Amino acid sequence: MKAAFRPSRRGFLKASAATGGGLVIGFVLPAAGRLAEAAQPFSPSAYLRIAASGRVTVVCGLSEMGQGVLTAIPMLVAEELDADWTKVRVEQAPVDKAFANPMFGIQATGGSASVRGFWEPMRKAGAAAREMLVAAAAATWKAKPADCRTVKGIVLHKSGRRLSYARLVARASKQPVPADPKLKDPKHFVILGQDLKRLDTPPKVNGSAKFGLDVRLPGMLTAVLTRAPVLGGKALSFDDSKTRAVPGVKQVLRTPHGVAVLADGYWAAKKGRDVLEIKWDDGPHAGLSSDDISKRLTDATALPGKVGRDEGNLATATVPAKTLEAVYEAPYLAHACMEPMNCTAWVKPGEVEIWAGTQSQGPTQGILGQVASVDPGKVKVHTMYLGGGFGRRSAPDFTIDATILSKLSGRPVKLVYSREDDMRAYYYRPASVTRFSAGLDAGGKPLSLRARVASPSIMEGSGFMKLPPNGVDRFALEGVQDLPYDIPNLRVEYSQQEPGVQVWFWRSVGHSQNIFFSESFVDELAHAAGKDPFEFRRALLAKQPRYKGVLELAAEKAGWGTPPPAGLQRGIAVAQSFGSYVAEVVEASVADDGRVKVERVVAAVDCGMTVNPEIIRRQIESAIVYGLSAALYGRITFKDGKVEQGNFDSYPVLRINEMPRVEVHIVPSGEKPGGIGEPGLPALAPALTGAIFAATGKRIRRLPIDPDMLKKA
Repeated sequence: MKAAFRPSRRGFLKASAATGGGLVIGFVLPAAGRLAEAAQPFSPSAYLRIAASGRVTVVCGLSEMGQGVLTAIPMLVAEELDADWTKVRVEQAPVDKAFANPMFGIQATGGSASVRGFWEPMRKAGAAAREMLVAAAAATWKAKPADCRTVKGIVLHKSGRRLSYARLVARASKQPVPADPKLKDPKHFVILGQDLKRLDTPPKVNGSAKFGLDVRLPGMLTAVLTRAPVLGGKALSFDDSKTRAVPGVKQVLRTPHGVAVLADGYWAAKKGRDVLEIKWDDGPHAGLSSDDISKRLTDATALPGKVGRDEGNLATATVPAKTLEAVYEAPYLAHACMEPMNCTAWVKPGEVEIWAGTQSQGPTQGILGQVASVDPGKVKVHTMYLGGGFGRRSAPDFTIDATILSKLSGRPVKLVYSREDDMRAYYYRPASVTRFSAGLDAGGKPLSLRARVASPSIMEGSGFMKLPPNGVDRFALEGVQDLPYDIPNLRVEYSQQEPGVQVWFWRSVGHSQNIFFSESFVDELAHAAGKDPFEFRRALLAKQPRYKGVLELAAEKAGWGTPPPAGLQRGIAVAQSFGSYVAEVVEASVADDGRVKVERVVAAVDCGMTVNPEIIRRQIESAIVYGLSAALYGRITFKDGKVEQGNFDSYPVLRINEMPRVEVHIVPSGEKPGGIGEPGLPALAPALTGAIFAATGKRIRRLPIDPDMLKKA
């Protein structure tokens, strides 16, 4: 014993009384130091801990917005760790440079980059821990590590001896962390590639999962914000006398984005805002209209733009036997997350604490440090579950205003957007117009193609990127600039047009509209050439095996080349985005009144090596719902500078009775992982409009689809 046991008389009597007067004998075990040491978790990196109980905790710095990241990331660690999956749990990380995505250098979730970015770091974390546990077991047995192997949380020696990870925690903690641990050969994977149940499902089912709207703090006020009804407008003055008379209203404060009402709860704040009288300066966009924006973008495509891609020589290309020109257009779109934007902020002396469903923890920390005039390291971000993200929750507006309101009020404040507040908050996918012209030879093969794209710039509009020296926004051109077809003379141009609307990242970003444009025009070329849309594409993809592979698989599984079911027609499209390849075949009908009904979507997916196939299938299904909603209904329009949509009555989304049957076929692949949250969306719209053309002979060049133009005469 390190020290003699010398109980006091008072301590002895108190302990005896606590046991009902029985005899209590105090002693110290010789192994007490080791027991205390074993109670400390084994944490060889920021990404995981193994407790003395054997429970494995994976720490995830990414945001869970329904895409399954809180399951996929633990699977990466557990595979290389050879963990017992039943003992694996996941924990949300704080803001820390250790969790910056290697693909873009900041802690944020977007670009379908979670698994792609952490495929190696998380696996290495698991592999390093496994090597340390093996070394600890070998040292215990005085054996060679090479004579040991691991399986389901146990180290096994060739002699038959075994030790659980729980028994090895203390000794493993003393081992050096391997700098370059050996990763498994994928053919030995036992967890990756399996349809494991998601770790976030039980808390979402039992109600213990906490979203931003669930946050409650002592003394917290709830705020609602009135923005200018006209884009770019400002509050000149306001009369809050009626507002302050509403029971529960505590404060009325001006922010850079409008006027906020703070109250004991949401209902009181909303009622107070309803009677708030504000005099607005409508600013320079009071006359803005969607018709004006459309004309501006369309006119811009008639002129040369800045060059994003230039191959061959259009000027000297062989004179075509047939030429074709078409202009395509897509509108501004809202994100329409199921959980509207919200953030709870608490500004204290020298520090800030927020609770929010955010996609951008790292940038948020820096931005709010500036807003509250504190060191960024003193900004603590609690990442809540996100009720949908789609890029919207990477924007900073709701976290900034919540922080400002807490700073001004001196209280913790939860800022809540209503559906209308959110839809009119001026963060939208860009409107875009593309003008195509192409030439075909006598055999129907494309000789040349030019695309001129006009749209606002997300790069400049985001506030944290700059256009490159050539003036081309890569987000505005993706899906056109990387056209995969074998066309010898190809030129893609960009014209930046800024009507004044705040644009932002939207699920699959530029691919969402540009694949609709480019694949629809390829359909037009196939028709002009007298070719089948599938065969025309396949012939031009001979140098693109992954494109060709998913195209052929989707066609095969959909029964392309055989008659479709009665009353239905088929369309097909293929796309690559975020490192993954997706082809989709749509079976749809068009009623006499022009209403479109999608009955079936067959998708083929090549996303490289897979983590959880069931998550992949669900993400493709989700993207199809989102993409179909946009194709049939989605648009944000402006009249007199005001957004005309506000809720799901004027901005509809797909209803359950409209949902098609979806089949997802995953291509086995040894390629590096691609993303999966967004790639299922881009091919949907052009495949659908291809089916509509087959059914009606009418081309859809502008979204959303207008039933009036499809009505039978």
